Formats: sequence, structure tokens, C-alpha cells
Amino acid sequence: MNTPAQQTRPAKQEVSEEFLMAFGQAWNCHDIDALMAFMDEDCTFHAAAGPELQGKTFSGREAVRAGFQLAWQTFPDAAWLDGNHFVAGDRGVSESTFSGTKADGTRIEARMVDVFTFRNGKIAVKNAFRKDRPPVVVG
Repeated sequence: MNTPAQQTRPAKQEVSEEFLMAFGQAWNCHDIDALMAFMDEDCTFHAAAGPELQGKTFSGREAVRAGFQLAWQTFPDAAWLDGNHFVAGDRGVSESTFSGTKADGTRIEARMVDVFTFRNGKIAVKNAFRKDRPPVVVG
């Protein structure tokens, strides 16, 4: 039988590997509204590159939204391929191959991981890491 405190406490929302697979699919569809539906109200995104110790940090929903869109602005054909995901409690990891071409024709293909912290069944922190591989020569 539940105690009064357990009866008033909301059920803990769990995040699954399927949740991370769907998040990855939203990235590949370049669907910003779908991506933001996965994010907690108070979210943070640490990009793979930038001037700070953790890359470039975007804090808050509007900043995270802009940071996510920057990926597609920099790499209009950006794709995250061959995803593998796991979740352990309030943490998770997605491993994939990032592939994208900049406007100047520079192409990147490199393995990467996103390390997640979850809160309330959503992503509170997305921390991206990517191998520092030289651009791929095309043609």
C-alpha cells in the first residue's frame, strides 16, 4: 500500500533507448520542433566545438533551440548515422557517425557521442563529443 507521500508524488518518467532513437531521428529529419519536445524546460546543450572547456554552451530553451539550428546552418546535409544508444537511470549515451558538408564543400565524417542527463522524462543536458578528424576529401 502506498503512503500518503507516495500517493501525491508524480510517477517518475523513464527515458528509454527508443526515446534516444526517436531523438536521433528528429535530428536526421532536421525537425527543430520535434527535437525541442524531447528537451526539459530548463535545458543545456554543450556543442562539440567552441571556445569553452565544454565547447560552446547554450543554456535555456531558446538558446538550445538556436544552438541546434546552428548545426543545420553549418552543415545543411547533416546526418547522424549508425546510432547506438543506452540509458542507465538518469544518464544516457548515443553513439553515431556524424556526416555533413559545409557551404565551402568541406565534408566531415567522424564518430561521436552525446552524453545525456535526464530530468522529468526529458533531456536536461546534451553534451556532444566528436572525434577531431580532418575533413574528408570528396571527388
